[in-house]
Amino acid sequence: MPRPVTVSVPHNLGQAEARRRIEDGFGQLQQQMTGGLGSMVSWQRHWEGDCLHFESGMLGQKLTGRLEILDDAVRMEIDLPEILAALADRISGKLRDAGRKLLEKK
Repeated sequence: MPRPVTVSVPHNLGQAEARRRIEDGFGQLQQQMTGGLGSMVSWQRHWEGDCLHFESGMLGQKLTGRLEILDDAVRMEIDLPEILAALADRISGKLRDAGRKLLEKK
């Protein structure tokens, strides 16, 4: 059974700029979620309004999630397959760090 992980990353960029940065930097978040196995993982993603839905698969395991772009935060929800559930805390910490880097005011 999938284990949901939720991470919220606050920002002060406004919704449009936060979305642009997520669109441009989603590859960095993908790397954090796959732990460097990116070339072995297939990804699909699509936007519904200000919510990016994504799905990936590797070795028979499926990972799904959503990134909701809000005015003052990006809320990430990821449904980890059982095999990755034991790493949920580590994954959420890496996602939080990667999200902060993407959303830092420059």
